[in-house]
Amino acid sequence: MPNSTAKATGSQYDERTRLLLEAPIARTLLRLSGPNMLVMIVQASIGLVETYFIGMLGTDALAGVSLVFPIIMLMQMMSAGAMGGGISSAVARALGAGRRDDADALVLHALAIAVCFGLLFMVLVLGGGHFLYSLIGGREGSLDAALTYSNVFFSGAILVWLFNSLANVLRGTGNMMIPAVVTCVGAAVVIPLSPCMIFGWGPLPRLGIAGGAVALIIFYAAGSAVLAAYLWSGRSVVTPSFSRLRWPLFQDILRVGSVAALISAQTNLTIAIATAFVGHFGAAAIAGYGTASRIEYLLVPLVFGLGGPLVAMVGTNIGAGRYDRAVHVAWIGAAIATLLTELIGLLAAIFPYAWLSLFDSDPDMLAAGALYLQTVGPVYGLFGLGMALYFASQGAGRLGWPLFANFTRLIIAAGGGWLALRWGGDLTYVFVAQGAALAAFGLINGAAIARGAWRQT
Repeated sequence: MPNSTAKATGSQYDERTRLLLEAPIARTLLRLSGPNMLVMIVQASIGLVETYFIGMLGTDALAGVSLVFPIIMLMQMMSAGAMGGGISSAVARALGAGRRDDADALVLHALAIAVCFGLLFMVLVLGGGHFLYSLIGGREGSLDAALTYSNVFFSGAILVWLFNSLANVLRGTGNMMIPAVVTCVGAAVVIPLSPCMIFGWGPLPRLGIAGGAVALIIFYAAGSAVLAAYLWSGRSVVTPSFSRLRWPLFQDILRVGSVAALISAQTNLTIAIATAFVGHFGAAAIAGYGTASRIEYLLVPLVFGLGGPLVAMVGTNIGAGRYDRAVHVAWIGAAIATLLTELIGLLAAIFPYAWLSLFDSDPDMLAAGALYLQTVGPVYGLFGLGMALYFASQGAGRLGWPLFANFTRLIIAAGGGWLALRWGGDLTYVFVAQGAALAAFGLINGAAIARGAWRQT
């Protein structure tokens, strides 16, 4: 059965799996996180370059992309970090327990899940985009821009899911390099392609805000094809098996991925609610908040750079019955993530305009964005702590406490923001609530792991 915790003998492990089980933890985490972190930075850079050029189209265009961005990140977090983490965790635990045939069969199950969720996102966002973006503050020009961008991007939602699912199959085996190479080569094409399609440079037509979305869809289509070709080439630790679909294998992915997806939905609901609160202060405030909070979205990919190796290492060790080593892996990864994210948060709080002025020069936009970074930036370290332990918990297949921690974050952010508007109407207190929510998320996750949450049945 897929959930078996029986140990495999050393002879049943390939070299890559033995590395996850036996090599020095910190050195292995850093070595694996290098290419994975590069992937996340490159992907974030693609979005930033796109935002920079879309900002040249005006404040309405920038606000429109800010309205769509939480929904895109919801899908990215669900496909790469949530369900993708469930895929990596299932593959890693299967390999750790010596269930090689199950690991091979999990590839096809992962692709079936990707297609279903990609279709779901496409139908829901294309059908309900107008209502959704209006609900979170879209008006007139910003709403039109949001719909134009959203309709193009979510038409290719299945490709995003396929790309992230295939990449996470490889990460579950401990292979971070191939997804990194594919992403970096793709970025080298899509970064110049995006402005060409936005402004119509060269032989390409001027597509405006839609051009950025078209460039991204091209990236995901090509990347999915390359990752699939590598897996089917036989050079990976796992080789896709066309055996019949089995519910226990779906369950092995979904029992982690579905809870993680709920956590991602909570996270993006938190951001959407905050955007709606900020929407009371106008389009410039939305643009400022959306641009400033992109640093938070940069932190997620940065921690995911560590998160991919954490899922693989923790999952493989849990599958092999090595609990103490799995917990040690989690704390080392969490310490690294906390230091990195706190450094970024402090720099953003001290020098907010260095970031914000890259995208727009509107004084109201700059003021709102600076207020957010100065208020929330100093607690980014606790956010990094919580995210790293969330990824480690995915590897362990234990997501109860991260779910509770994220729900607490939602309640604090939504309740605090609502009280701020009701009692004073001051944007500062809306952002104070966001900072308190991030701190609670990190502290609850840390306390849970310290108290032995993974040992509980």
